[in-house]
Amino acid sequence: MAKLTVNDLDVKGKRVFMRVDYNVPMEEKEGQMVINDITRISATLPTLELLTKKGARIILTAHLGRPKGKREPSMSLKPVADKLSEMISRPVQFVDDCIGEKVEAAANALQNGEILLLENVRFYAEEEANDPAFAEKLAKVADIYVNDAFGAAHRAHASTEGVARLVAQRGGQCAAGLLMERELKYLGDELSNPARPFVVILGGAKVSDKIKVIDTLLDKADTILIGGAMAYTFKLAQGLKVGKSLVEPDMVDTAKAALEKAKQRNVQFLLPSDNVVATPVKTDRLNKKGKPVIELHDHRVNGEPNIPENEEGVDIGPDTAKKYSEVISSAKTVLWNGPMGIFEDPRFAEGTFAVANAVVQATEKNGAKTIIGGGDSVKAMNKAKLGDKVTFMSTGGGASLEFLEGAVLPGVAALSEK
Repeated sequence: MAKLTVNDLDVKGKRVFMRVDYNVPMEEKEGQMVINDITRISATLPTLELLTKKGARIILTAHLGRPKGKREPSMSLKPVADKLSEMISRPVQFVDDCIGEKVEAAANALQNGEILLLENVRFYAEEEANDPAFAEKLAKVADIYVNDAFGAAHRAHASTEGVARLVAQRGGQCAAGLLMERELKYLGDELSNPARPFVVILGGAKVSDKIKVIDTLLDKADTILIGGAMAYTFKLAQGLKVGKSLVEPDMVDTAKAALEKAKQRNVQFLLPSDNVVATPVKTDRLNKKGKPVIELHDHRVNGEPNIPENEEGVDIGPDTAKKYSEVISSAKTVLWNGPMGIFEDPRFAEGTFAVANAVVQATEKNGAKTIIGGGDSVKAMNKAKLGDKVTFMSTGGGASLEFLEGAVLPGVAALSEK
């Protein structure tokens, strides 16, 4: 069933409680918390613009980081309020709490078209516990509920599920924002009956993170291209040697089952034919987690099926990049989730960037619908400055994966049907 959206609402003069995903990357500079990437804020602007034009009184709620139910000044949303105000060239009010009399007074004083951002909802442990009493306090300022935070929709938290349920029980409407609507369209409707050939590109570190997605997509895809460290677990499943590459030995049987299912379904399932490898060397330095920093030295292309025992696979090789690009170029639908290597290091980014370019070529020359399934793939597209050249980039990480697996997302299920 299609969900109610902001386009269906009459919001004039009403308090619209809108859940957004403003969990943006920040760092401290000269004693101030500075936002590094405004993608998630930008993604909500169309919904905000529409609600403002319609005369809503907008109350935004979001989380930032993992404060574990305590007030953590470095995770305050105040810098986000300032940045949003700058981006829309209008004042955005801010309250340093998300429940209580201060919040109610600020919300009730809003005029039509004005925006208020509440403080980090995760400063209360009750948020993640979806505590009914806490949800009731949040819902006090809500006439209508809107969820535009797809990236948090896989969590049944007070602000994503509890408030929506309470608003619905009072006879209020619960609708998807424009971003949420697009997420559901591209990750749901467009992939339920994709134009063919349908090519899926999966990378990242772990088979365990993606195995449910692989299993679901083996029923839909024509071709699956595998990269990233997860490729080495598949190589292990084929009886090959992977040296010091990151692998999950306990997932070998699962990988074998996926390869067998691909054969039965007649799905082309491609693994890298060559790799970029490097020698990992432990240093005396420790990272933020207290573990020794590993440096990667002497990188080279390895064209052999096996990886030497003292080397680690860090990217797909040039032959694989060329072959994958050719497959992508003929696609009519492309779904990409997960990089091909350690793309954050320029030495090991070529495979990921080759795939990014091929996806753009398929979009521009072949008219393909190209969908980037959130997380590091979006970071890679942005790093390659190609993010605006594909059909759709999801804002969800875990939410995208769970939705692609076919899971029901609590934050979506809580919205009203049309």
